Amino acid sequence: MRGDRRWLRLGLIGLYGFIGVVHLAATDRFLPIMPDWVPAPRLVVIGTGLCEIAGALALLVPRLRRLAGLMLALYAVCVFPANIKQAVEGISVPPIPDTWWYHGPRLALQPVMVWWALYAVRAIDWPFAARSTDTHGAPR
Repeated sequence: MRGDRRWLRLGLIGLYGFIGVVHLAATDRFLPIMPDWVPAPRLVVIGTGLCEIAGALALLVPRLRRLAGLMLALYAVCVFPANIKQAVEGISVPPIPDTWWYHGPRLALQPVMVWWALYAVRAIDWPFAARSTDTHGAPR
């Protein structure tokens, strides 16, 4: 799995770089999915776009890579309420389809996005780490 992490990082760079640009270019399209309790929603959407781009760029810098992965994982947790609101309230954000065929997998894959960011930067090895055993062969 060693070389796969590089490809996972490249995927994150492309995904978050693209989504960040979309958040900046089409800020107003994302405002309807912002939960009511979020202050200054327009600034938050712009901030999320900047964070996505910064995280993608930081993944390119070895010294910043781990922190970037941790922050992108946290980011994926923080945007989950907006994804839930969009799905539950059926808010249309063209060209994203307003159907549970889209929202269901998107919500289910949010934890995968957290794992992806953490695994890509070696913050976790699960589920691919070799299991350690004690001297009697029992798992530790």
